[in-house]
Amino acid sequence: MFRILVLLLILIPALEIWGLVSVGKVIGPVPTVLAVIATGVIGGWLARWQGLNTWRLAQIQLRNGELPGEALLDGVCILSGGLMLLTPGFFTDALGLLLLIPYTRTIVKHFLKKWLTKKVKDGTMIWIHRR
Repeated sequence: MFRILVLLLILIPALEIWGLVSVGKVIGPVPTVLAVIATGVIGGWLARWQGLNTWRLAQIQLRNGELPGEALLDGVCILSGGLMLLTPGFFTDALGLLLLIPYTRTIVKHFLKKWLTKKVKDGTMIWIHRR
């Protein structure tokens, strides 16, 4: 797991730099910088808007005595997507946008649930249930 993390920390910035340079060659440096700033601003606004809606839904579910599992997974996806949109680069922006769109977020949540279920069943993740 550590090796994968180190590899990602090297490959993702290299990919982003390559993407920024490539786009900069095509449309110029000023439009590239403006596009990066615009995606950061739009991403922050989208993450805030969807995050507040998800927060309200989780509060309603808690008030009704329900476990807000879906809302929590939505929150994790929205937070991750917002952070990706705030980082400069077009590839992380694309991934971040996919996490903020409800339809594609549902697909990501499906795989996230399967992964979490497998981790709990394998015993590599401990689930504490309190009443």
